[in-house]
Amino acid sequence: MKTTRSLAYGLYKAASRAVAPALFLLVQWRRLRGFEHRTRWPERFGRPSSPRPPGTLLWFHAVSLGEGLAAIPVINHCLRHHPDLRILMTTATLSAFEVIKDQLPSGVIYQLAPLDYPPAMESFLGYWRPKAILLMESELWPNLIISAAEKGIAVAILNARMSFKSFKRWSGPLTLPLISLMLSKISLIASLSTTQAIRFQLLHASSSIIHFAGDLKYAVGDSSISDNEARKIKDLQVQLIGRPIWMAASIHKGEEEVMVWAHSQLVMMYPTSLMILVTRHPQDGQKIALALKRQGMNVALRSRHEVITCSTNVYVVDTLGELRTLYRVTPISVIGGSFLPGLAGHNISEAAAAGCAVLTGPHVGHFSHMLMEMRRLNLLSVAQVSGEIELVEALKLLLSDAKALEARQKAAKQAFSSMSNGVVGRVWSLVKTFVLQQSGGPDG
Repeated sequence: MKTTRSLAYGLYKAASRAVAPALFLLVQWRRLRGFEHRTRWPERFGRPSSPRPPGTLLWFHAVSLGEGLAAIPVINHCLRHHPDLRILMTTATLSAFEVIKDQLPSGVIYQLAPLDYPPAMESFLGYWRPKAILLMESELWPNLIISAAEKGIAVAILNARMSFKSFKRWSGPLTLPLISLMLSKISLIASLSTTQAIRFQLLHASSSIIHFAGDLKYAVGDSSISDNEARKIKDLQVQLIGRPIWMAASIHKGEEEVMVWAHSQLVMMYPTSLMILVTRHPQDGQKIALALKRQGMNVALRSRHEVITCSTNVYVVDTLGELRTLYRVTPISVIGGSFLPGLAGHNISEAAAAGCAVLTGPHVGHFSHMLMEMRRLNLLSVAQVSGEIELVEALKLLLSDAKALEARQKAAKQAFSSMSNGVVGRVWSLVKTFVLQQSGGPDG
């Protein structure tokens, strides 16, 4: 078995080294199209843009925005209890970079993540010399994990999840030896659920490293707002005063048709109603706004700083990192990424934390555990509708019945409070016990 695992990694390592020239061309292609940072793209090849501070350094890594935001409460907790530690944060997507850079605590070093090919990873690890690596959710990269292990660097997976699709892919005869080798190098798997834990064990993770602490995405909404966010909230509240409002959040391409149709039905009953439509990908915003204007709708676009007037039907938000602000000005939030087959839902806890009545569609993917747990605590905390007809009926009820709306809002906030309570502390306790103390790290 050991020989098979070593052979599998040897093949992966050789292949990842061989494709290095293609990776360079791919990054340049993405940079020219705005998908990579214009000036900091060399970080993707392990070339740092910041000095490495003296002292013990922990590396937090997440692939994109949702996972990166979930890491921030742990980083804050870490720095409060261990201000002597140095923190390095990396993400792989430009959208995550643009939002997270403004939300990290002072002193945290933020870099774009290196690609998983040997020269980049060796350069990155050799320069930053982390004491431990804390990977978020499903970031399983062979060169990263095995190179870290060879250097004596502890690796943990926080909010660990393994989708059924990923599980099937890793279970193949060629990939199982590779994932088995990687998981043998992990010090801690803080699993999201029993289902996830079983999948990790079936891929040969030791049961002794699998533990449960709760979902860190609940902690994303459980944070104070900045002065800048407070100003934005006040400004929007002035523009929205006295109108029936609902928000369609994180809307993917194609879902806007569902939301616009639903709003057209609501306008018949509530002529002054306003829909706030937040696109999942900002580049879709202008196209949606133009299409709506062609349909005769009065549309305001946030990226152009257009003001909401009494005649505005739809407010299209095509900016990054503003959901937390917007949840605080709308009483009802419909969470997108859930109304078309093939989509897999989005984090509902931020809307619940803000006290919104929360609705979602039928396709929620790995967020099903969050939905079930919140509904277990309070059936009114989240309403799951089967499609556009049920969505319209649910929205009509909430807009017409103040008591029903208030009951949904209170239930969502109460369920969120129960779910988020203590999750960061429990995760950090696991990190201390299974990662830091075993590697001689801080014990406070």
